[in-house]
Amino acid sequence: MIRRTLRVTLLLAVVVAFPHVCPAPLIYKPGEGWSYEPYGGDSSWKKTRAKDQLEVAEKAFEKKDYDLSLKAARLTVNKWPLSDYAPKAQFLVGRSLEELKKDEEAFKAYQTLLEKYPKAENYQDVLKRQFEIANRYLGGQWFKLWGVIPFFPSMEKTSKMYEKVIKNGPYSDVAPLAQMSIGTANEKRGEFTDAVKAYEKAADKYHDQKNLAADALFKAGQTHLKQAKTAEYDQGVAAKAIATFTDFISLYPDDKRVPEARKNIDSLRAEQARGAMKVAQFYEKKKQWSGALVYYNEVLIKDPDSTFAAEAKHRIEFLKTLPGVAAGPAATTGTNAPPAPAPKP
Repeated sequence: MIRRTLRVTLLLAVVVAFPHVCPAPLIYKPGEGWSYEPYGGDSSWKKTRAKDQLEVAEKAFEKKDYDLSLKAARLTVNKWPLSDYAPKAQFLVGRSLEELKKDEEAFKAYQTLLEKYPKAENYQDVLKRQFEIANRYLGGQWFKLWGVIPFFPSMEKTSKMYEKVIKNGPYSDVAPLAQMSIGTANEKRGEFTDAVKAYEKAADKYHDQKNLAADALFKAGQTHLKQAKTAEYDQGVAAKAIATFTDFISLYPDDKRVPEARKNIDSLRAEQARGAMKVAQFYEKKKQWSGALVYYNEVLIKDPDSTFAAEAKHRIEFLKTLPGVAAGPAATTGTNAPPAPAPKP
């Protein structure tokens, strides 16, 4: 008992001997969010009418006092959600968050505006601001952990932002561009199949916008081309790329990128020849001579002028000299041809 009393006495002595000022408490208030409020702080910014409260927010924004503009705008929306001033206040919430470099929160604030006030006069402007925020993340801006700590860039989250923009305004000026950007985001994260789907969707959905549709189809072909260069045995990707570029040339013969498309087709045929060569070598190594002959012939069919053609001819002539090898296997990789081996992980 005596020891306990002594500890309490010592603690009181320390408090008295070393007075300190307590920091302003972190307080959450509905309509205002989290903020540090000093004891006895100024509350003159709080008004009793929606109009006056919005004016406080607008004047603070003009003075670049974005913390105050954010608090005042939030209070306007939450205290008078059905007033004529609420949509403008919600827009100001988003603008203030943007200026405070809190883009993800700003995007969500604009989303709230579009959902709660779909008849807002500046609906299109809000869509554009959402699109611009998504563009910043597409450019590599990092998302923030708990809205504070820069954590990582995310093309997946960026794609979802663009999807919301399209859903909010499917016939808006930014919707076609957002659809294209989904393809770019998927490319950046290495999801080539999803990227192609996004580009093809843009080309199909917005076919009446000739320039955009042409860009979309060309990008789809380019994405197939990138994927083909990473595929060891899946030559189906190269075939899809050739088909896409062929469609591009057919649909947009006057486009200045037609020569590049033709060049890409030639490159892809060489890629197909390379793939067929690797498969042929695989079968030859396994001493499966018939399979090797089929794919060496495929090299000649895909690109007779490729650097692989001469070697393929040489290997065909050599294999024909081996005992028991058929003189002339079908020069095709159709249903009678042995399957190409699965790519190594």
